[in-house]
Amino acid sequence: MKNIYKLLGLFILVSSTYSCGKDDLNLAPLSQIGDNAFYQNDEEIEGAVIAIYDGLQEVPMREFALTEMRSDNAKSKSREGDWAQFESFSVKSTNVAIVNYWRANYNVIFRANVVLKNIEVVQDGAKKNQYAAEARFVRALSHFNLVRAYGDVPLLDKVVTPTDSDYAAYLAKTPAADVLTFIQTDLEFAAANLPSKASASFGRATMAAAQGLLAKVYLTQGNYAAAQPLLTQLVANNQYALQAAYSDVFYSEKNNEILFAIPYTNDDVNESQDFSFEMTQGGQVSGLNFVTDDLAGAIDPADVERKPVLINPLDPKANAKFLTTSGNARLCGNDWIVLRLADVLLLHAEAIMAGQSETASVAAIKSYNLVRARVGLSTLPENGTAKLTKQMLMDERRIELAFENHRLYDLIRFGEAQNVLSNYATNTAVSFSPTDLLLPIPQAEINVSGGALLQNPGY
Repeated sequence: MKNIYKLLGLFILVSSTYSCGKDDLNLAPLSQIGDNAFYQNDEEIEGAVIAIYDGLQEVPMREFALTEMRSDNAKSKSREGDWAQFESFSVKSTNVAIVNYWRANYNVIFRANVVLKNIEVVQDGAKKNQYAAEARFVRALSHFNLVRAYGDVPLLDKVVTPTDSDYAAYLAKTPAADVLTFIQTDLEFAAANLPSKASASFGRATMAAAQGLLAKVYLTQGNYAAAQPLLTQLVANNQYALQAAYSDVFYSEKNNEILFAIPYTNDDVNESQDFSFEMTQGGQVSGLNFVTDDLAGAIDPADVERKPVLINPLDPKANAKFLTTSGNARLCGNDWIVLRLADVLLLHAEAIMAGQSETASVAAIKSYNLVRARVGLSTLPENGTAKLTKQMLMDERRIELAFENHRLYDLIRFGEAQNVLSNYATNTAVSFSPTDLLLPIPQAEINVSGGALLQNPGY
């Protein structure tokens, strides 16, 4: 069919073939099927489920520019071209990276909606619930990416075509609060119907992944009471554990610290990525997502385990978290970690702190201490005499999760973005305003919406 999802730049790509082994998720090249394809059995629906994950591989490609490079963590090597717009808080609505990110996420949502549209052909009840849960998990993840990046965005809960009577309504923005509520509903279903880690192939959604993402959505909504029991359950889940060495989280993949990751394969033209090259070696002439002086100065000199992973010892301007072992520098196989246990532990402390400036909770301090003890740093007493402050928690999240695309959204969630980024902008001789916390809606999408999609304030 022609013109379907013209606004959202989507292609009708769903897979009729798949390969999914016990120990891995093989995202094989897709065959192209039009929207008029008829899904007839369990196998074809699972093929469409695998196609969702294949589409998800596009999302992290330049996500770092929209997140880390709009914080005090990262910059381009020489402030050149469109990439400099992110570090100077001057992103234009024509910036290619924001267009591609918008389209990549809506492509994933479309693929998920194709599965849900055809889910009733699945005869096995357990499989039907699992496939629906996987589709709803990834649909929620992509909507969450979009609402945090752009604010109010179109919410797509079904496959929409230009011939549908409500087509125009779907082109308009939905308030961010309503999008978050929709995401919450998807994740609640996913958490109730996804398998455990032991029963799932790496790279496919699990119950714990849905619980962790749902908890983060609750925290984004300020619903600490709903987030805390989920995070407490995850902290106690013995299927997950911190890696003994911080570097092993990234250099020894498919480890037990990871709740959800997007897998890639070295030197495979279809299954590789190049963000590792951009971050660690310096592509695009200048190099992207490199270390700011501000981040380098925030690393404790005693933090000898994390520093060489965050800062390349051979190039102190480059980060080292995604150093590649690929033969082709631009065909990298480093997986992208979406959610891991260290993140969960610090979210657990955040939920207990519940928006306050500090907490004396032993449970919160224990979670915080586990992250610090892993890298040999000092910890707080766990006897009720110590207090964990919001600043300590923010600082720990900044270093532990640097270059994993959390910093900007952490600052927003903690209510500190305007203060921190205004100071950072002043120190780096750029201009920052509160409207810079949201990206502009891509102008190309506004142009084809017939006036239904409106630009964000400040652009």
